[in-house]
Amino acid sequence: MLEIVFLGTGSGIPSKRRNPAGIWLRYEDECMLWDCGEGSQRQMMLYKVSFMKINHIFITHWHADHWAGLIGLMQTMNMEGRKDTLYIHGPEAERFVGDILDLDYWGPRFKIVPKDVPFEGTESNVVYVSHKFEVHSIPVNHTVPSVAYFFKEKDSWNVDIKKANELYGLTQGPAVGRLKKFRVIRFRGQKVRLEDVGVMAPGIRVVYTGDTMACKNLETICKDVDMVIHDATFMDEKQNRMHSDAKGAAELAKRCNIKELVLTHFSRRYQDVKPIRDEARKIFSNTKVAEDGMTIVLKHGSKPIYKLNR
Repeated sequence: MLEIVFLGTGSGIPSKRRNPAGIWLRYEDECMLWDCGEGSQRQMMLYKVSFMKINHIFITHWHADHWAGLIGLMQTMNMEGRKDTLYIHGPEAERFVGDILDLDYWGPRFKIVPKDVPFEGTESNVVYVSHKFEVHSIPVNHTVPSVAYFFKEKDSWNVDIKKANELYGLTQGPAVGRLKKFRVIRFRGQKVRLEDVGVMAPGIRVVYTGDTMACKNLETICKDVDMVIHDATFMDEKQNRMHSDAKGAAELAKRCNIKELVLTHFSRRYQDVKPIRDEARKIFSNTKVAEDGMTIVLKHGSKPIYKLNR
């Protein structure tokens, strides 16, 4: 299960309704952030999610509305007695994290490790590997070096009990657990292979675009994914701002056959974002607009669960 909580869904500066960009994610016992706009640690307190359990932060680019919350978050972690290493991934992370740490006399009592993420070319890159998922990045088209991130849960096998029983007399129990673990077992004198009685379940796949205009690289990683969280800063695309609009995001969703499109990063000029949502839905009907505090729960074989934490 992947839990996604929107800490901030605005762009540029905070407004009364929207904090700058930030998304908290939890997969089993691992917590991470995608971007960390101003005030992100307060948003985590407000929405009752853990900031101390975060070990990896993935910054899409170094515009302040996507990283300025790092200063307060790291200071809060330090004052709360953090000991675990914190990894900060992003384009030119070593340069920018070093500059942030030089801003004050304070020195963290925990280790902070910057991890540079490639921001040129057309290839996706694996930037973090866990035992059950990976995080990939790919360069996107913005005014400064910028990347999108791709959460990819590893595929898993499920045993078709009916088929296993018909072929081998195998029923639900410890033998099935051994089969999933070892992929081949001996059962009642027969060799049972997972491939013969199993069904491959594709892992959950979620893309976060960060700030970008439409580009081919996004299509590379968005194909057939469960959800794309997409920049929709303006109603109409503005070439000089290098941001996406609702129409461009929806066209990408349709071309790439994604299941869910969630629009975020709205300019504060739009007090009502329903027109942005409606514009996207003309092209891709399964479109949602994010709100601060919105939580999405993704599970295998189920429709996403949306709820608003106020």
